[in-house]
Amino acid sequence: MKLTHLRAITSIGDNLSKWVNVCKLNQLKKGEMLDFDYENKKILLANLDGKIYASDRICTHADADLSTGILTEEGVTCPLHLSTFNLKTGVPENLPAEIPLKIYNVKIEQNEIYIEVD
Repeated sequence: MKLTHLRAITSIGDNLSKWVNVCKLNQLKKGEMLDFDYENKKILLANLDGKIYASDRICTHADADLSTGILTEEGVTCPLHLSTFNLKTGVPENLPAEIPLKIYNVKIEQNEIYIEVD
């Protein structure tokens, strides 16, 4: 697994939410995750079987960085206590985590990945 850390490049949108350019699509290969910081948000991007997902990056149970976890078909597994979070819903699949991750909308335009932040 390759892990890349990126920071915001550009943003577009209105005052309620912004679409933030994270990276080029080819920078996030199948099975890879990257961490991304935007203002005070710590965000995880994951390419699971060719679909891009974005969620909060910090485990809701013990503040572990999920970008150092394991990406599987079930989702992303926390490296600390092994809770797995569904990347579509943010819901933890097992204990000890009980609180869902925030999920961000993702769009791809002209081979660039954008996430919607508020």
